[in-house]
Amino acid sequence: MHIIIFNSEYPPLGGGAGNANAHIARVLADMGHEIVVITSRFQNLPHQEQYGRLTIYRIPALRQMQDRSGAFEQVIFMISASFSALSLVRRFKPNATLAFFGVPSGAVAYLLKILYRIPYVVSLRGGDVPGFRPYDFRIFHMLLTPLLHIVWKHASFVVANSNGLRDLASAFDARFEIPIIPNGVDLELYKSKIRDETSPLLLSVGRVVYQKGFDLAMRALAGIKDIEWTWHIAGDGPQMEALQALAKALGIAKRVTFLGWQSRADLIEQYKKASLFLFPSRHEGMPNALLEAMASGLPVIATCIAGNEELVADGETGILVPSEDVDALGVAIRKLLTDGVLRQQMGLASRRRVEENYSWESTAKQYAILLEKVK
Repeated sequence: MHIIIFNSEYPPLGGGAGNANAHIARVLADMGHEIVVITSRFQNLPHQEQYGRLTIYRIPALRQMQDRSGAFEQVIFMISASFSALSLVRRFKPNATLAFFGVPSGAVAYLLKILYRIPYVVSLRGGDVPGFRPYDFRIFHMLLTPLLHIVWKHASFVVANSNGLRDLASAFDARFEIPIIPNGVDLELYKSKIRDETSPLLLSVGRVVYQKGFDLAMRALAGIKDIEWTWHIAGDGPQMEALQALAKALGIAKRVTFLGWQSRADLIEQYKKASLFLFPSRHEGMPNALLEAMASGLPVIATCIAGNEELVADGETGILVPSEDVDALGVAIRKLLTDGVLRQQMGLASRRRVEENYSWESTAKQYAILLEKVK
């Protein structure tokens, strides 16, 4: 098949959706499909790259930040991707398109469906689903509701990456069944190892935004200053200064290190150094960072929300705590920080769980099956 994939973010841009896109595109190309990815241009990244049957086009989108983009940039990408796709269709002759996010990518796929009858699949990622992170996206979702209904209605399939996201999507539009294709993880890149448990190091990975709940973890850690620990936060975002000020006010600033944006290689090293993965997020689809931590052999403390609760086996690979419950979070952290043997047992169980259930090969093959069924 000839397949065009639309996504405004693609490594090294963006977060989990871009990472998923990259792995799925690679596996689909390895399976023999001809794949074109249309994504955002940024700084000095090459405008075009070729890897066997995989071609990446980076188009003008006025992208300002590596880790995130705003509504205006998303609109520019939608317009730019539409023109790029229209110029590509006649020579590439796609059999189908795959849109990561219902908007902006789904709107471009819908345009090709209307003009050229090219069927498409929409991959929901979280922020494009009404009801997800209402504290950030409520107005955005209200404005986009009519367009989202149209994009979903005309898709051959609308796919979610977790049960929780599917339930949220079904509450928004219950006209059709939404299959689930979970994210995967590169099992070779993240390997389990015996860790130095003498000086516990907590690690969190994600955009430094309200959604990720780093403020909750700070308040929990402020209550357990009597035991040894350090905490590394890998990521960047608008809450950086506020969280630095909070750490100082809570008296834990010397124990908390903000690593900022990390390259893939640097992030892998952080996973290797860590003793425990701390993930107090308020909302998730299916978090890649959590899968990467588990594949690295880390025990996990996470909030019991959609996405997290599907990945973490409570009491086996880590501990799930109620969202927004600082006291429960503190109890869980203390329990694992003071028990190195339990951390190792849970870390090994984490690795086994992703080996048995999550791989990008499996994820891509499930997308291939849907793309071959489109009409």
